[in-house]
Amino acid sequence: MSEIIEVDGVSKRFRMYRERNQSLKASLMRGRRAKYDEFWALRDVGFSIPQGSTFGLIGENGSGKSTLLKCLARILVPDEGSITVGGSVAALLELGSGFHPELTGRENVYLNGSILGLGKREIDRKFDEIVDFAGIETFIDQPVKNYSSGMYVRLGFSVAINVDPDILLVDEVLAVGDAAFQAKCMEKFAEFRAAGKTVVIVSHAMGSMRTMCDHVAWLDHGRLVQSGPATSLVDEYVDATHVERAVQGDQPEHETGRHGSGEVTVERVELIDGDGQPVTTLRTGDPMRIRVHYDAHERVDKPVFGLAVETLEGVYVWAYHTRDGGLEIDAVSGKGSVDCVVPAVPLQPGTFDVIASVVDWTTQHTYDLRRKVVRFDVEAGSPRESGGIVAMGATWTREST
Repeated sequence: MSEIIEVDGVSKRFRMYRERNQSLKASLMRGRRAKYDEFWALRDVGFSIPQGSTFGLIGENGSGKSTLLKCLARILVPDEGSITVGGSVAALLELGSGFHPELTGRENVYLNGSILGLGKREIDRKFDEIVDFAGIETFIDQPVKNYSSGMYVRLGFSVAINVDPDILLVDEVLAVGDAAFQAKCMEKFAEFRAAGKTVVIVSHAMGSMRTMCDHVAWLDHGRLVQSGPATSLVDEYVDATHVERAVQGDQPEHETGRHGSGEVTVERVELIDGDGQPVTTLRTGDPMRIRVHYDAHERVDKPVFGLAVETLEGVYVWAYHTRDGGLEIDAVSGKGSVDCVVPAVPLQPGTFDVIASVVDWTTQHTYDLRRKVVRFDVEAGSPRESGGIVAMGATWTREST
């Protein structure tokens, strides 16, 4: 597979002004130059991007991803090194970039299309397809200053993707779109790849990057940590950037909501590993015990304890309560605990939140429910699968014909 982009020893610096002259008069009066520090956003970054691949740039905020993307788009010029791009480029780097707020959506399609290199006749031919993909037919003749952020990004992306470039550069803006729009984008990416096009994308959504990308480059404070296959490198990045979490605490840092009548309360929740130790980090395939500590302030008959797991984005991954699990508790009074045993953690690498609850036998009345009572990290283990949220433990077979 040939390389369509070559990044060779690229460095980019900016001036960080501590004291800046606001006018020529100020400069003459003070008789000295403005003071600044040099900030290197990129330092000696080098990698290549194969033609027809989807390539991701990953790293923490301030690592240089967006600066590098702007260098690829030739918006910024590197101070050192070189970038060789072997095809036409369309870039969607900032929300509504290239839009004029006073112009209508229709007028901005023509303006944006011309900026990206399309002639009026070409835009005429593609106009209906652009508007249909963006899904804003009703508002196309309204000024874009009245658009929501989602409408902005849908129209901007629709114009960029319909220019039919060899290379599409996409910054984090796709996170603004709704689920249906993101699904359409995924289909477009698949069509792009099938047509031999190249996509370079920046995102903090590691699950999507792991699934969408063939290769990634990991940046840290402007330097290249590593580049390589997305599946393994995204896992390494997630593992390396997990924060140290307190194992226990009565007031969880991330807890977002609590309600209930209070006869029984969830005091805290622990995650216990295979050695019986409280933890906040496990690996795919590890045994885990989720222990719910409760306090019944009066005798409560037939309580039902429940647990659920969500992703940081709020995707509901799993739920299970004691009634469905066949555990009937006659009554509780005072302090105690119940355990939910997970033989092998079936989650792909990522960060997850636990919801814990205690309800009556009908499950219609809530004594206590605590959202995000514990946050935990999952690192790569076994099975190691290609993407998504869950590890299915699947196998491949092939029958000869």
